[in-house]
Amino acid sequence: MTTNLPSYSSVGPPPPFDPELAAALAVLGLPSAFTADMIPALRQGIPGMVPPTDEELSRGGAFEVEERTVPGPSGVSLLICRPSGVTTPLGAIYHTHGGGMIVGDKRTGMAEMLDWAQELRLVVVSVEYRLAPEHPHPAPIEDCYAGLVWTAEHAGELGIDPGRLLVAGASAGGGLAAALALLARDRGGPALIGQMLLCPMLDDRNDTPSSVQMAGLGVWDRTSNETGWTALLGDERGGPDVSPYAAPARATDLSGLPPAFIDVGSAETFRDEDVAYADRIWQAGGRAELHVWPGGFHGFDRMAPQAAVSQDARAARTRWLRRLLGT
Repeated sequence: MTTNLPSYSSVGPPPPFDPELAAALAVLGLPSAFTADMIPALRQGIPGMVPPTDEELSRGGAFEVEERTVPGPSGVSLLICRPSGVTTPLGAIYHTHGGGMIVGDKRTGMAEMLDWAQELRLVVVSVEYRLAPEHPHPAPIEDCYAGLVWTAEHAGELGIDPGRLLVAGASAGGGLAAALALLARDRGGPALIGQMLLCPMLDDRNDTPSSVQMAGLGVWDRTSNETGWTALLGDERGGPDVSPYAAPARATDLSGLPPAFIDVGSAETFRDEDVAYADRIWQAGGRAELHVWPGGFHGFDRMAPQAAVSQDARAARTRWLRRLLGT
């Protein structure tokens, strides 16, 4: 389903990018809009975003790195990074990668996961899920859930404290992490201590004021969002019967969820849906910490890590994790 561009009489011009981020965005030269015909080229790799090797993931021996294929709808591949030489159970991050549901793999976005793991002594398990459009909903979330269940069931073998297991992801991975929290609650699955949702992709309707404001600007605009959601949902996108396990913003009940950390840029498509999700968690009596970073475009801290606002964003995430995990 294609949604007509809504009209918001009260919506003004787009909020400005942070000056440091605007300079970085100009240098990156990335298109704001991705269309379905670009998917094959995107899967060949984006310049400057090469997946890390095992050697790079090991960080000079700080981590033991392995891959395992575990039971799932079609077998699920997990990338497991454990701090070397640790004998006591550790907290763990179950990571769902970003990529708009159409690109990426289990190594995508691992740099920040390992930053947390190295500072806070955590295990990271990153899941490889099948991509749309070849594998539409529910294939991606069912792969992620199967890997999560296996991880929880094998916590002892992996050196994980099952009472300190959280889900984390950025962009589409943030949406999948939110969906995992819903699914684990509803299926009586693994008990999660938290959900780290970084600029999460939550709402297939693609019709918020921020999606209109930022059309044609920044990274992953409204056209890109339509591409990703249509790949995942086909003609059902924007319709009345979309599952909350595909688009968590569709959930009618956000009670009983683990504490959430949600952050997003003020100058990106996902701003309003992410703010609304945090607000609805509070309304349901839950715990959420929300940050809207001024002038941030989608994924700003990964593309411009030295910018002051990027440093602030990363510091806030680490502080939340430290409080959550008691490290």
